[in-house]
Amino acid sequence: MGRRREQNEDALLVDQEAGLFVVADGMGGHAGGGTASSIAVKTIQKSVHAAREAAPSAFASIAPHDANHFPTVLRGAVEAASREIYRTALEDQSLAGMGTTVTSVLVVGRTAFMAHVGDSRCYLLRAGRSFQISEDHSLVNEQLKAGAITEEEARSSRFRNIITRSVGFEESVLVDVVGLEIEHGDVLVLCCDGLSNLVTDPEILEIAGGSTLDEAPEKLVALANERGGDDNITVIVIRVDGEMKA
Repeated sequence: MGRRREQNEDALLVDQEAGLFVVADGMGGHAGGGTASSIAVKTIQKSVHAAREAAPSAFASIAPHDANHFPTVLRGAVEAASREIYRTALEDQSLAGMGTTVTSVLVVGRTAFMAHVGDSRCYLLRAGRSFQISEDHSLVNEQLKAGAITEEEARSSRFRNIITRSVGFEESVLVDVVGLEIEHGDVLVLCCDGLSNLVTDPEILEIAGGSTLDEAPEKLVALANERGGDDNITVIVIRVDGEMKA
């Protein structure tokens, strides 16, 4: 929950059997954020499981002709979540305007597919370097790309919590989808901005890359709390080590 929030509006999913991992950071009204993030992870999980049941052989091992199947599955799951959140808000006015970020990863064989909306993040840690795979859909990131502010100004900007795209605020949503080959020793980190606003990329690399899977999330959350914990803090760490583990 962090140190300043009265409730946790984040939700996460670790479904190792399906190779599915999701971080969602909800927003909007009393109870709205928590409702939106919860709906998101449940709907995404349900959609991916339905796809697995419909085509179990495709999920057993990725082949060249299946490469386009999984981005479609993951994108469709996030789109389904957006429709469900929007429908729920229409039925209950106390939830009007709710939405959530979604950063999700589906691992199939040696390929990881990411579907992303909002400013939660996905990092790839490889060979002592970190790469932000997701792009923040935020006002501050747009200002940064335009050269209007520096990275230091972005980190302290009062606008850093304003996102330009979310799941469920509208019925449809544009979803970023990326696929990448993963290697032995790779680490994937999924987190909300409650972590990334307070912990730097080099620190995420050092802690997630140099700690056990049991220790890494706890250390990252503790560091964000030490620096104020002004938001909910959620992190998933996935390590590719023979079999994929999280």
